[in-house]
Amino acid sequence: MGKSSKPGQTLTVVVTSFNPVKIEAAREAFLRSFASYEIQLVPLQVSSGVADQPMSDDETRRGARNRVSEARLKVPDADFWVGLEGGLDFFDEHLMAFAWMVVSAADNRSGEARSATLPLPPEVQALVQGGLELGEANDRVFSTINSKQAGGAYGLLTDGLMTRESIYTQTLTLALIPLVHELWP
Repeated sequence: MGKSSKPGQTLTVVVTSFNPVKIEAAREAFLRSFASYEIQLVPLQVSSGVADQPMSDDETRRGARNRVSEARLKVPDADFWVGLEGGLDFFDEHLMAFAWMVVSAADNRSGEARSATLPLPPEVQALVQGGLELGEANDRVFSTINSKQAGGAYGLLTDGLMTRESIYTQTLTLALIPLVHELWP
């Protein structure tokens, strides 16, 4: 755990986004993983150092890592820093969406996990290939507004059975494993 983390104390967690979906996913993952702690989330806008719409697994992961690195420089006294980066990649000519989550602790330990991979419909794929970011493409296809700050493509394509927040919460919980499980030093 973080440098000053003892049960009953507050953990300061820097979340590298002001997107309410990402903030709530981080809140839920940390509350689940650190149930006896108060969680103070600090939203922070930082650069990913990659394209606004990452188009590969590697670029997406690098974006999440870059966000954590920059956040550590800007807010060095936190207990944890969280980088969340959504991305796209082609698998057998089909566009798929996913996200990488990176969590770094004050003691320099870290954890990473990749979310479930979501197949995107041909109409969304065509719009993304035409230059739109995924959120804007989804809004056009599904006639929504700012879906990336709601259920996202996951919610739209599963009729709410899964949402961007639920997937991100699960993924962050997995990324936290090396920071909370006894089998990791």
